[in-house]
Amino acid sequence: MPTTAAIVDRTDAPSDRPRETIDVRSLGPPEPLKRTLETLAELPAETVLVQRNDRVPQFLFPKLDGRGYTYEPVERDDDIVTVIWRTKASLETIDDA
Repeated sequence: MPTTAAIVDRTDAPSDRPRETIDVRSLGPPEPLKRTLETLAELPAETVLVQRNDRVPQFLFPKLDGRGYTYEPVERDDDIVTVIWRTKASLETIDDA
């Protein structure tokens, strides 16, 4: 089974940015969504967040869209890895604010 890092490398996420991983597999709803959004708010904008979950975080995706994040979920046998990042254009918008 590929490691989380190998999965991130297969996505369109920038490979030259710092990464942070959170594991929310043991949390019941709505805690994974809440924990992920709180973590994103605390991280530097250029950091790529890797979320490990036991289900597809379908309610998270509209929230990410509304906040200007790009994401890519990857389903594995035992979990779902969702890679979340800001595009270069969205980083520039943050810098201009």
